[in-house]
Amino acid sequence: MERLGWHIVKAFSESFHVHVIGPEGCGKYLPRKVTCTEVPLRPLGIFLGKTALNALRQAVGFKPEITFAGSGLTAPMALVAARLSRSRSYAYVHGLDLVVPRTVYRWFWLPCLRLLDGIIVNSRATFAIAERAGIASERIRVVHPGVTMLELEARAASWFRSAYGVGDRPMLLSVGRLTRRKGLMHFVARVLPTIVRKKPTACLYIVGDVPRGALMAEAEEPEDILRAARSAGVSKNVCWLGHLPDEALQKAYAASDVHVFPVQDLPNDPEGFGMVALEAAAFGTPTVAYAVGGVVDAVADGVSGFLVAPGDTAALAEAVLSLMDKPMPREKVRRFAEGFAWPRFNKAIVRAVGAD
Repeated sequence: MERLGWHIVKAFSESFHVHVIGPEGCGKYLPRKVTCTEVPLRPLGIFLGKTALNALRQAVGFKPEITFAGSGLTAPMALVAARLSRSRSYAYVHGLDLVVPRTVYRWFWLPCLRLLDGIIVNSRATFAIAERAGIASERIRVVHPGVTMLELEARAASWFRSAYGVGDRPMLLSVGRLTRRKGLMHFVARVLPTIVRKKPTACLYIVGDVPRGALMAEAEEPEDILRAARSAGVSKNVCWLGHLPDEALQKAYAASDVHVFPVQDLPNDPEGFGMVALEAAAFGTPTVAYAVGGVVDAVADGVSGFLVAPGDTAALAEAVLSLMDKPMPREKVRRFAEGFAWPRFNKAIVRAVGAD
């Protein structure tokens, strides 16, 4: 989400003088000519209070034409600042920030979102959630997140396979926060054994860690996932790598045969888009996923991977095996990702607020 926020700021900074109110330390990462006010990210009450106070100050001193919230959480501050400065107000929402079940959120935050001039959503699934939350459809625009298209050295994949002991084993990759919604425990216990029976040397490499302080996230600890692998008899086919720096992660994508994304359809915990599927596609790696939430926008069935019915473990395993036996052309997968390159996102987000 931090990367998405940076690109939103960059897109607006090409047409406007932008002032950001953001978490402490953000200033050193912002594009040139962007000014900022930093506020403590934790505790949440202090973050919200200082963000509100500084939003009011900027409304009077900066006098913006557009006031923009990077998520539903900061929408009330954007609304009040916009009313004070008589500017247009928008928020980019991700899905989860529309379904938080807490009473105070539904009583205060959702009405503020309904009063903004426009809501920008990350997928068609989030569009539907926004409509159900009472936001008028004519004020909602879909702007999918973007992806960075890189050309890696030809030996990047072989470097990763050598450095991490993959060798010539079929390599499955999972990337993301270890939460119940991401479905890794489910995949390891109910899908991977079927794959291993037909491909005994296949190995799932897990990149990611448990989220700390994330909104509504129900964690799956690495120890629990590895314990599930032992119980399912596939402990030798699972390797947890934890966090990887960007360069190593890019090589992991390039080295993988299939990216697996077994997202679960859980109440009040939607998958707004599925950025990791798009990142995998940018390196030519197809994704196999359940057709859940915004994942259907991030994976083109038969083009950048395969989508199967939610919960159909046999179909998910079969889709993975089919890609191992008959790989999808990597250039075909990359072409799909090119349609989401960041320059296209930049133009779309500016157009969505009527500033093109």
